[in-house]
Amino acid sequence: MSINNLFKTLATLVLGLVALLFCTQLWRAYVLAPWTRDGRVSAHVIRMAPEVSGQVEHVLVGDNQWVAKGALLYRIDQRAYLLAQQQRAAELAEARSVLAQRTAQLQRRSQLGDAIAREETDNAARDLAVAKARLEAAQSQLAQARLDLERTTIRSPVDGYVTQLRLQPGDYAVAGTTNVFVVDAHSFWVTAYFEETKLPGVRLGAATSIKLMGFAPLLEGHVASIGRGIADGNELRSEGGLPQVAPTFSWIRLAQRVPVRIELDSVPPGVELAAGMTASVEVSEAGAERHWRLSRWLQAFM
Repeated sequence: MSINNLFKTLATLVLGLVALLFCTQLWRAYVLAPWTRDGRVSAHVIRMAPEVSGQVEHVLVGDNQWVAKGALLYRIDQRAYLLAQQQRAAELAEARSVLAQRTAQLQRRSQLGDAIAREETDNAARDLAVAKARLEAAQSQLAQARLDLERTTIRSPVDGYVTQLRLQPGDYAVAGTTNVFVVDAHSFWVTAYFEETKLPGVRLGAATSIKLMGFAPLLEGHVASIGRGIADGNELRSEGGLPQVAPTFSWIRLAQRVPVRIELDSVPPGVELAAGMTASVEVSEAGAERHWRLSRWLQAFM
């Protein structure tokens, strides 16, 4: 064998080994490594519903506007609730007057002693007890009227963003019916759906790197919890109560995806989070530095 042929043979073997190594590493990185492209940004959405009904008088926020905790969102017409408060205040004054009258009456009956029948003294005591009960009821009703008046002003319970605002002045707000949504700005997390074959590499508390589709900087987080159940189509019951088991079974079994909750540790400046954004998530190995292993590994071969 000539030197040229030997060189070509060795070169072919070396290239083959490099290609095999490349494919092996690529297989480990994409198939075995604990990472997924199926991630979603999630957040708590506060559903604001008034506790009293009435016509909307003022709307003080706009769609997608930032609001601080306690900021006024909108106000319901207060006139009817002001009248109700005045009426309850008058009823309370009347109850206090009746209580004073019944107290004085009982005192007079008690001072007369045997000069009047015992029954009249007992009746005066019962009238006083009734007057006290009515006073307490009037106080409660006035407190409720004041509370209803306060509830005509709807305020944000969290720092966040008003979303999907469709409320306008003149609309009728119904008690218990949601009409404003606020996304809690401090509640963002990522739900990553890992294939069940990759779950052995996912540990509670493990550091994670998160790559959003629309932003280049990486977000840092950690595994907060692992889902403990997903829906099973075979568990559906027929009208007769029997499970509806699929009559066919695929030859190739696809790994199920299990939701994993990722809490965010840091968000780089300039990255705007929105619920529903897509993300790729990678779990770092124990003791390893946070990095986007897939991209760095590929860059080393390019």
